[in-house]
Amino acid sequence: METEAPRQNLAINAYRTLKHDIIRGRYAPEEKLLMSRLKERYGVSTGPLREALSQLVADRLVVAISQRGYRVAAMSLAELNDIYDARAQLEGLILRLAIERGDDDWEAAVVATAHRLAKVTEISSPDELLDGWDFRHKAFHTAIASGCNSPHLLQMRDTLFDQVERYRHLWLQETVMSSDALELKRQEHAALVEVILARDAERAAVLMRDHLMTPVPIITRVLEARGMR
Repeated sequence: METEAPRQNLAINAYRTLKHDIIRGRYAPEEKLLMSRLKERYGVSTGPLREALSQLVADRLVVAISQRGYRVAAMSLAELNDIYDARAQLEGLILRLAIERGDDDWEAAVVATAHRLAKVTEISSPDELLDGWDFRHKAFHTAIASGCNSPHLLQMRDTLFDQVERYRHLWLQETVMSSDALELKRQEHAALVEVILARDAERAAVLMRDHLMTPVPIITRVLEARGMR
């Protein structure tokens, strides 16, 4: 057991780092992931790397090639539209349940995370702004979803969020440094908070779907410019 725990920690760290790099585009879609290069880049042995890659296969970010290792999963317009639609549908259901079941503490968490997200423009460095906005935005939406009080639905939501991340990051790169885009998102978030506090489930579900689907046209243009169909 003394050696199992460190190995497990190495695998977890390798998984998190490699996942972050795939999402951020360090590896191109369908690029082969050579074990020798991964070992050198991440400073871990084959065993923990294989465990990390197996988890990324389960996340559908990596594909196992029979007898030939691994490659980054492909990206396509069809997958983009399917994942975003599925996520918007599920998020709408979760939001309805959260409005029905959420208590005062839930409302307070939604307001607090929205306020923190609105202040993200005070971060000056471009890299810090990208990471800071992404982190606070995820915290805001996670706070909203938490009110549904359904661990199984939240687990399904996490899975979809992981699968959408590579596409979403393309949108982030295009928009997060734009003050106009940030202001538009701030307004969308404020409108969401208003209808959530009013417990208007119908209006909230519509706003949430519209909010989540706004990146799709921008991501579509990026994928088409890269020759993806």
